[in-house]
Amino acid sequence: MQRKKLVMVAGMVMAIVVLGGCQPWQKKYEACNAELENLQALFDSAQDTTRQCEDERIRLAQQIQSLQQDLAAARTQATSREKSDLEKEGGVYDAAKGTITITLANDVLFDSGKVTLKSQPKSKLNRISGIVKREHPGKEVWVVGHTDTDPIKKSGWKDNWQLSTERALAVTRYLLSQGIAAKHLAAVGRSEYHPVSRNKAQNRRVEIVVHTR
Repeated sequence: MQRKKLVMVAGMVMAIVVLGGCQPWQKKYEACNAELENLQALFDSAQDTTRQCEDERIRLAQQIQSLQQDLAAARTQATSREKSDLEKEGGVYDAAKGTITITLANDVLFDSGKVTLKSQPKSKLNRISGIVKREHPGKEVWVVGHTDTDPIKKSGWKDNWQLSTERALAVTRYLLSQGIAAKHLAAVGRSEYHPVSRNKAQNRRVEIVVHTR
């Protein structure tokens, strides 16, 4: 009987020890399992973010490709653009400003120190005014006079400001006589301050600037 009691007590003690010893391992297992679940969730989220980033990269790449194609098409159109009649008359087209500028040498338009138009250039001015009325009706036309740096000595004008302005006015009045509306015309004298070359003869000029938009 005594022996049986001892065996029972020993069994109970062992059970308590075993059960008590399992509790820390159970907690560790549960903690590890929870951490694994957290890591799995983070991994799944990272995969979703990666897919979203890849989709966005593809979308942006497509947009860039489309813009590059549009730019190439615009360049091709600009280079292949047929010259207007004003350009055929020597005008220079400025796409950024939307203007066509025709430059006429003062020596062709006027005698030295004079502001009366010669007869010869009037035929060119007739063609220019006809094109403006036909292709750019209602658009602004600026006539800009320029001189070289030589001071006025014998011509009787006060200075290069006056000379450049009077020459611009002479061309403006002629264009007006050819039917371009006065409200669309402007005459400007810029004296010697906007040279285009070291060659003085090239700086003495009148520019007809047609605004195309």
